[in-house]
Amino acid sequence: MAGGERIFVQAIRRYCADHGITVDVRPGGWLIAMHRGERRRFAFGYDIGLNSAIAHRLANDKSATAEALAMSDVPCIAHHLFLNPKLGANVVGAAWREAMRVLLHDHPQGLVVKPNEGTSGRSVFRVTTEAQLDHAVGEVFSMSTGLVLSPYVAIEEEVRVVLLDDMPLVVYSKQRGSDWRHNLDAGAKPVLLEDGEDRAACVQLSIDAANAIGIVFASIDVVRVDGAWRVLEINSGVMMEALAKLHPELVQTTYDAALDRVFDEVRHER
Repeated sequence: MAGGERIFVQAIRRYCADHGITVDVRPGGWLIAMHRGERRRFAFGYDIGLNSAIAHRLANDKSATAEALAMSDVPCIAHHLFLNPKLGANVVGAAWREAMRVLLHDHPQGLVVKPNEGTSGRSVFRVTTEAQLDHAVGEVFSMSTGLVLSPYVAIEEEVRVVLLDDMPLVVYSKQRGSDWRHNLDAGAKPVLLEDGEDRAACVQLSIDAANAIGIVFASIDVVRVDGAWRVLEINSGVMMEALAKLHPELVQTTYDAALDRVFDEVRHER
């Protein structure tokens, strides 16, 4: 096993070794082929291959996720989409910058600017002035075809729920450090959530969100704002690198359950 290999890749290797499945990990570990007999299944990035193409695309698009959740009356944080002006005036329109400024004016506590697609809190900015907004927009548009603006809210708690169908396999809160963000890559610490009202509320909201976009295996981030829980985002790729440092057996068990589903479906096709 290559040194520094992602936990996701290690978990797949371990599962395949235990179940007599041939595994072929391409350089870098981002593409993995799993063979059982004549059947072959792929994992790509952190996507294990259980979700439909449309559910995967919705989850990877923050604006589309928010729109789909709103249509199903699932409480969520709004994400307003703006396309990169480099795509052309016919695509973007002429009033995009003014629309951003209107949003900033309507939310004096500030906005959060981030790429429409992507994870781990990279290129995420909180802005309260037009100068900050212009800088953040320029930074995100330099590496993305689209960005979203969300109203800045004081997050009292953030919880991640990993679901397989409607079954919560992992539920933990993100205990942030000095950063205002709750991203694990920004230093937040995962703490397993004990049974209780908060855990039950987060699980039910996550199930409602997953059903709203038809996703099977996902990690769903929910936040408590002013005492009420809302969905922040849905992740089609289930990444548990930070959690594995504290609870490796739980992470392996979670990926095992998802892979059981992958190969159960293969057996049903025969």
